[in-house]
Amino acid sequence: MMDCKSALEEADGDLEKAYTILREKGIAKAAKRAGRSTGQGVVESYLHKTGDDYPPQVGVLVEVNCETDFVAKGVDFRKLARELALHVAAAGPRWVAREDIPDEILVEERNLYQRKAEQDGKPEQAIPKIVDGQVEKFIQENVLLEQPYFRDPKHPVKDLIAENISKLQENITVRRFSRFNVREA
Repeated sequence: MMDCKSALEEADGDLEKAYTILREKGIAKAAKRAGRSTGQGVVESYLHKTGDDYPPQVGVLVEVNCETDFVAKGVDFRKLARELALHVAAAGPRWVAREDIPDEILVEERNLYQRKAEQDGKPEQAIPKIVDGQVEKFIQENVLLEQPYFRDPKHPVKDLIAENISKLQENITVRRFSRFNVREA
């Protein structure tokens, strides 16, 4: 309550500005907890059905970890795990974090964008910036924590997790996920 009051005072009564201030404070608190061990958690599942009489075509398992079993059993934590499973089903990320992308994939993507920029006749001095931008876009499309959250595309998934870290007062990590789709090999 005090955080809300101080944010409203700092924003001179502007609710949108106060909300932004609270989000920033939450992300700052999340950064402080980042090093803490996450030995508890849940494995959440989601099966996507296209109709009542049709079997599921997409399935997801996601492991979300926290520090204590008390939080892992809580409704808010379970809701976060469910939202992450829904997001994985909808967005189809390939990796959890930037660090998980194999170096050879990044080199391959960088070379591909470099060749394309050269074939398109882009100026030599602009090619490195173009390639960097394309690689960053590739990362944002394929890394779970970098993807825009499907319910609020203005914010990445890592902000959703940071908000929950602030709310639950514990470090939260997505350890791994697996997505299955009948139509994909």
